[in-house]
Amino acid sequence: MVKKVYQNPEGGLNAKGRAYFKAKEGANLKPPVSSKEAKKSPKAAARRKSFCARSAGQMKMFPEAAKDPNSRLRKARRKWECN
Repeated sequence: MVKKVYQNPEGGLNAKGRAYFKAKEGANLKPPVSSKEAKKSPKAAARRKSFCARSAGQMKMFPEAAKDPNSRLRKARRKWECN
């Protein structure tokens, strides 16, 4: 579990969280892509489509989280604007 200080209350990681994981693990995490941003870049659109597909699988694997509107999974999907 990620510490609250690194979590965005609306879903996903905040900038501080992305910086923390870059320093700790060398991860190059990027912020979520909204549908508006996806229209500007085909690369961003593909990234968004991939995330939405992967998180849809998580919704099936974790039905409790899929039902809870305040779960981290549902918040992340809202942030990415996945239906």
